[in-house]
Amino acid sequence: MNIALNTPVHTMDDQVIALAHDRSPMAILSNVLAVDASHQLQRMFRDPRVLEPGERISLIAQIRSAIELAPEVAEIRVLLGMALCVDLQAQEALEQLRLAVEQSPSCFIAHLKYGELLMRLRICEKAAEETHKAAQLAVNNAQSELARRQAATIRTMLREGIERGGHGGLLSRAFRFGRRNKQRSSLPALAGTK
Repeated sequence: MNIALNTPVHTMDDQVIALAHDRSPMAILSNVLAVDASHQLQRMFRDPRVLEPGERISLIAQIRSAIELAPEVAEIRVLLGMALCVDLQAQEALEQLRLAVEQSPSCFIAHLKYGELLMRLRICEKAAEETHKAAQLAVNNAQSELARRQAATIRTMLREGIERGGHGGLLSRAFRFGRRNKQRSSLPALAGTK
């Protein structure tokens, strides 16, 4: 399983529903974000690969300005983290999402997106914790479904040994290799083969 930072796990509609049903005032977001930034965000949610490098830089700068205008709105920091992920600035995105979670511990989308980035970075135990917190904060079926799907992906990664620093995949392959050799040696030899 190969999960890249810029591949969408959730669709734009899922993310808009999650933001809209969160306790944050969407009016604040629309007041602090310029119209072109909102348009670029929508494009980014549809397909993260469509934004050109200059557009990504501009979007990040506009979201940073929005944070300065409304520092109390954790959801704007979440948007910054998402934009940084699309620009492949994972470390800074991780920091912004962590700050959003600290700033607003009851923010569903902050926990969900922080968990998603941790999952993509293969820090699965912490990702599972954050996703579980998001599931507990879900206030509707759409949010519950987003958290459930993300948790299922994390469980699959843990089961398959896909975790940063994990050796599960290496060990399971080694043991499978040993079983294959035993199975081959127990097969009857074909008569007349050289």
